[in-house]
Amino acid sequence: MQARAHLFITGRVQGVYYRGFTRDVASELRLKGWVRNLPDGRVEALFEGTKEDIELAIQRCFSGPPGARVDGIDAQWEDSRGDIQDFQVLFY
Repeated sequence: MQARAHLFITGRVQGVYYRGFTRDVASELRLKGWVRNLPDGRVEALFEGTKEDIELAIQRCFSGPPGARVDGIDAQWEDSRGDIQDFQVLFY
């Protein structure tokens, strides 16, 4: 079943290759969406794919890359819209 999850990740997640790590996880699991840094120090991500693959991605995002410290992930589940074609690292 296709799903979508909107994530807000808190902790030491900027300046430690967290967006690149998230992109690599999404690529391995064939997820679509995007990831970006927020001005308040959090990382925001959107995953779209199977619910099982998104759950695996969220588990991996809790560990993050070396140097990261994830304090929490707020995941908001939504219905899949099917309007995303790939996975992108956003720079705004």
